[in-house]
Formats: sequence, C-alpha cells, structure tokens
Amino acid sequence: MNPDTDYGRTSAGTGAGVRGSAGTAAGDGPGSAAVPAGQAPSPRDPLPHQLLTALAQHRIATTDQLRAMLRPHAARQTVWAPLNALREKGLVDQIVLPASHRARAWYLTPEGARHTRDLPALRGRPPYPVTAANAASLKTPHTLTTVRAHLAFATDAARRGDEHGYLDWTPETAHPIGDGQRLIADAVMRYTLHHPSQGPEQEQGRLKLRAFIEIDRATMSSERLATKLIDYARLHTYQSQPTGRHRNQQNANPGPGWLRYYPVYPRILFILTGATPHTLTSRIHDLQAMTREHPHVAALAREVPLGAAVLEDLEAHGPRADVWKPLAGGPACSWTEL
Repeated sequence: MNPDTDYGRTSAGTGAGVRGSAGTAAGDGPGSAAVPAGQAPSPRDPLPHQLLTALAQHRIATTDQLRAMLRPHAARQTVWAPLNALREKGLVDQIVLPASHRARAWYLTPEGARHTRDLPALRGRPPYPVTAANAASLKTPHTLTTVRAHLAFATDAARRGDEHGYLDWTPETAHPIGDGQRLIADAVMRYTLHHPSQGPEQEQGRLKLRAFIEIDRATMSSERLATKLIDYARLHTYQSQPTGRHRNQQNANPGPGWLRYYPVYPRILFILTGATPHTLTSRIHDLQAMTREHPHVAALAREVPLGAAVLEDLEAHGPRADVWKPLAGGPACSWTEL
C-alpha cells in the first residue's frame, strides 16, 4: 500500500464538492466544463494528511491536542481512527504518557518524516522530527506544554473570528546572534486580528502580529530564564554579515539580521507554568528586573512589546484577557496591547 496515495481514504467526506455563492461547483462558468457534484477538489487537505503535517510541525501531540487543533468539534474517534491507520502504515508511532490514564502522544516515524519533508506547507522549514520513542519521552513534557500554549491562542482566535491555525505556530525557530551562537525561540507565532470597524490602513481591518514565544516550566533557574532577554536584545541589534560580491564593499550594510525573516521585530511573550502561583509571580518579577536593569534589554523594551503570563490563566480566560504582565512595567493587559 503506497502511503503517498492511499492514506487519504481514511478521511470521511474528502470528496465533497466546492460550491460558490450561487450553488454551482467551483470552476463552473463560461468556457469551463462543469465539475460533477462530489468530484470537485476539496480546499482542505484530507485529515490524515493534516495529521502528518501537524506532527511534522509540532513534533509531538496527544490525540486530544490533535483533535483540538484540526477537528475541535468532532468526536475523538474522528482523529483516533486515522492515527491508527497511519501507525499501521509505519508513518506515525506513539508513546503512553506516565500518570495519564494511558493517554498517548504521537510523533512521526523516520518514514513519516521522509514523506512530510517536501510538503508545500512545510517548505523551507528545517526538519527537527522526533522519530524515536526515547527521544519522544525526553522531549514530551516541554513539547506538549508548547502545544498547550498554541491551542490557547488557536481556541481564542476561533472564538473571536481571528486567524491562527496549526501552521501559524512554528516551534524551535533558530536565529543567528553572532559569535557563532544562535537563539532558538520555543516558537514563533503568527496571528491575524480582525477589526471590522477599522479602515483600509490595516489591510481592510486585518492586523498581522508576530511573537516570539518562550515556554517556562520552572525547570531552569529564574536567573537563566531572565538571561534569555539578553539573547533577544542581541538578535535585535545583530547585523547580518555581507556575503558574495558584497563582502568587500566598504559601505555594505544589510541591516539587522532579523529583517531577513520579519518585517517588524516580533513581540516577546513568556508563558509560565509548572510551579506555585507565588513562584511564577517571582519569576515574572525577575524578568521585569532584567528589563529594567540591563541596558540592552531596556533598549529593546523601548521598541518591542515584552510580556509574561501564566499558561493556566491563558487557558481559563483566553490570551486576549488582561492576564499579561508587561515586563517594562504597568498594569496587566491583553497580549495585543502590550
């Protein structure tokens, strides 16, 4: 059985036709042949294809997380059945999470990673697959927490009519910061706000936001967590080195390296969990102290929004609630208002 062509069979309803506002199949009209009902291509990939793409993007996810990510209003079996079919074909595997009533976390096998390497949605994305049970066990706590954070934003976006899907959250994104070192953000988030009442200056009421995400499970010292802000300050000022014929041009100035990836420097959001409220509050205070006291971080804070929040607050109230503490000081607010 060829997994490139056969795995779509497990998705129900993938042959449904696409219809326009007048009730005609997509492509109908002068000069085009009518597409028989039920044979027009679906604008959405089959669910098994989406599951492979989601695991390639997010590394590891539980059955319930994949359901929330891809079919939030469907029954659990809707996702469970195609996952098991993909496992039978050797494209995904699973581990049983400890102390979880036998909940499973899924990841790509080496064969699954090979099949997703050239997917259009992942083009240009450096592969960091987790393709073995031992590696999955080591990475699971942090990775699943990162997926939890993504789902908090995705759920809120769906409720508000904003745009934030499973491919708008890119984990483990690396950027050079000089001296042969790299900053690896836990995730880069892309999010589009909808403002129906606002004018065309915001792309007809749409505002695109980006954020670097740092997930803190209280597994490192508070001081080490705060020093991540120094790395982000270094990235903000790091100049790309001229290459090729520009290498010896005296006036060559390619500008900050981050401009290769983003039109505007992304805001920086720390999401904390895994400790008592008192401990998490203390860790946020340490981030605020670093922002005040380190000159490079203070300079960054004058140009880039910085904030921190507790993951459980995001899940309970939504990321757009006033649960974010600005690291430069001030009252709690929404992440979009930092």
